[in-house]
Amino acid sequence: MPVSADAAIGMALTALVLVITPGPNMMYLVSRSISQGRRAGFVSLAGTGVGFVIYMVAANLGFAALFVVVPWLYIGLKVSGVCYIAYLAYQALRPGGRGVFEPTALGRDSDWKLFRTGLITNLLNPKAAVLYLALIPQFVDPRHGDAVLQGFILGAIQITISMILNATWVVIAGSIAHALRRRPRLLIWQRRLSGTLLGAVAVLLAREVPARARP
Repeated sequence: MPVSADAAIGMALTALVLVITPGPNMMYLVSRSISQGRRAGFVSLAGTGVGFVIYMVAANLGFAALFVVVPWLYIGLKVSGVCYIAYLAYQALRPGGRGVFEPTALGRDSDWKLFRTGLITNLLNPKAAVLYLALIPQFVDPRHGDAVLQGFILGAIQITISMILNATWVVIAGSIAHALRRRPRLLIWQRRLSGTLLGAVAVLLAREVPARARP
């Protein structure tokens, strides 16, 4: 087997935790689904998926080597990711903050713009960068053969889980937003939970900032 069962399960659980933690991808997909319908959400999701594939290919074909040669770039990327996720946590927890499922007024975009924005949102998502450059390598075991093949398999596991769960958010986004609008107290608790989860992710990632990229 190219990857161990423990590595596959560990990767699946990691991907699950990351995808259910509110971040830029979820916020964009949910906002588009609420404002422009499920079709727009799925077109945006396609762009997000392509972004994951680009990260996976780049990381497995040597892009990560740049961060080994120039370690401050890698540390800087992780610092920016921590700061951005901490900012999202603050936005959710501050008085008058906005939760993931609170609708916002957005104009209608073309399919190409929806796809492109989903792609760019994911490419600029610090969680995606840290996932492929820091987390996935932790599950690669040299005893199981080709590290590149393992990287692609583990990346495929992450992409599959992410796409399935994000598609679920697209489908249920409108229903959740409607329910929360009818129950303001639920909206407050959703925002607090989102902010707490984001804060926890920021703390966990901050602990990994000093670590350099591995060759």
